[in-house]
Amino acid sequence: MMNNKQLAAVFTLIANLLEIKGEIIYKTLAYRKASESLDTLGREASEYWKEGKLADIPGVGKAIAEKIDELLNTGKLEFLEKLKKEVPESLAGWLQVPSLGPKKIAMIWKALNITTLPELEAAAKEGKLKDLPGMGAKSETAILEGIASLARRSGRLPLGKAYPLAQEIIKVLKGVKGVVDAQPAGSLRRMRSTVGDLDILVAATDSAPVMEAFVNLKGVERVLGRGEFKASIEFFDGVRAQVWVHAPEKFGTALQYATGSKDHNVKLRQIALDKGLSLSEHALTKVKGKSEILCATEEEVYKTLGLQYVPPEMREDRGEVEAAKANKLPKLIQVKDIKSNLHMHSTYSDGKLSMLDMAREAIKRGLQVIAFTDHSVSLGVANGLSIERHKQQAAEIKKIQKQLGDEILILHGSEVEIKADGSLDYPDEFLASLDLVVASLHSSLRQPREKVTQRLLNAINNPHVDIIGHPTGREIPDREGADLDMEAVFQAAAKSGVALEINAHPSRLDLDDAFARRAKDLGVLITVNTDAHSDDGFDVLPYGIATARRAWLEPKDVINTWTSKKLTDWLKKRG
Repeated sequence: MMNNKQLAAVFTLIANLLEIKGEIIYKTLAYRKASESLDTLGREASEYWKEGKLADIPGVGKAIAEKIDELLNTGKLEFLEKLKKEVPESLAGWLQVPSLGPKKIAMIWKALNITTLPELEAAAKEGKLKDLPGMGAKSETAILEGIASLARRSGRLPLGKAYPLAQEIIKVLKGVKGVVDAQPAGSLRRMRSTVGDLDILVAATDSAPVMEAFVNLKGVERVLGRGEFKASIEFFDGVRAQVWVHAPEKFGTALQYATGSKDHNVKLRQIALDKGLSLSEHALTKVKGKSEILCATEEEVYKTLGLQYVPPEMREDRGEVEAAKANKLPKLIQVKDIKSNLHMHSTYSDGKLSMLDMAREAIKRGLQVIAFTDHSVSLGVANGLSIERHKQQAAEIKKIQKQLGDEILILHGSEVEIKADGSLDYPDEFLASLDLVVASLHSSLRQPREKVTQRLLNAINNPHVDIIGHPTGREIPDREGADLDMEAVFQAAAKSGVALEINAHPSRLDLDDAFARRAKDLGVLITVNTDAHSDDGFDVLPYGIATARRAWLEPKDVINTWTSKKLTDWLKKRG
């Protein structure tokens, strides 16, 4: 049966092909909305389907619900098969080429009868595009440059690459004379696990020096465009960035608009209209009289609309606008709330620092509790520990604890492999001797759904397991997680009291925000851990907290915010 990502891919393809066909924009937007909703849904659409509630999925109306029903029943969609006969499926790939829109794609395809990217590149090199209607030598060159750029790019950027790069750019721009503020925007500011291009907004009294600094950033391969208030660049590795400059007194509305999401902004514009206002990136304007209300900060924008301030991570049209209207937004978790790190490694397995050095690094960061969870024996590639080596580690932890005193509490744990047959790497009597057990999937992730789900359920139902580490096993951007029945996982975790992890490493961020929110709704305990293997491994915590905030988590939902006594009492009760 198709999972959410497969369903989302179908509707994205439909939207792309309909655009090339020339269908009206409202139809294509409906399919894109459905695709995005499915991709970020905390439950499998098949669960809604079994309950007869497909229409309860945001963005899914009657027509799309019928198509999901057909896909889940048959694995195919007659509508899509007919569409592919009208518009070759390979043309959808052309939309990734910068400077190629759906109308131009349709015109080239029909004029030259070519359908593949290599055919398009060959036609451009042979000069066959420049004489087509609305084209020219400049357009032909732009298409060749776009294809070359596409070859350099690797799709969406992991947050762990995008965020540091954006901060480097912002640091340079904040140093430019006349700049009052500079902030990331778009999906980057909303802290999605992957982002497209980097969008940066600048508040400045003079745009010229900002543009000059931006286009001359280190590593720029080419300038894609430069105007008075906007510029676009591409770095050597294919990453693209845009900057917009706005007057400081209008920065609030500009930043709110550019942060998105689109659906969140649509709702805000409607609220503005209901109040006799028009909301744009420049200002709030009174419909009658046309006078402007300028907002230097986003807080002013939301206040003028009669709403609580909505944190950027929540702006995905998942009920946050309605909650802000009712003054019922959650008080989201922050990095400063975290008191413990319950998943980390040392040189006993595949870590880079000794336990003493890791403990000292944790103290520097204000942590009160840490757990060493080095890998279990079967994960040979990570130097997994035998029971004998675990005993040696336990003795060393006692010595370090004595040396450091009450500066920090050190727990002896293990990241225990959930093996392909569903058993755990150590016998129960040894698991019972550990302070904390993290059970994780690392191998055989492509097993059928029923089998891989049962492996995880076995671990959840083991009374000695306290945490399920990075539950799906995904690695961004290269590996999708296991095809788990997450609803069954959540139900079991809620019943057993085991905590599910948001692994803060930006290559994981697993659980993702949609699953974490569903887990919260079902009463599942959540833990946010760094999985640190070195001193800088602690520094990924903000990515995990951002994911928790996107999931609407409050401090009370996350066990890492507990006092050391509450945490150790919980572990003792679990056995």
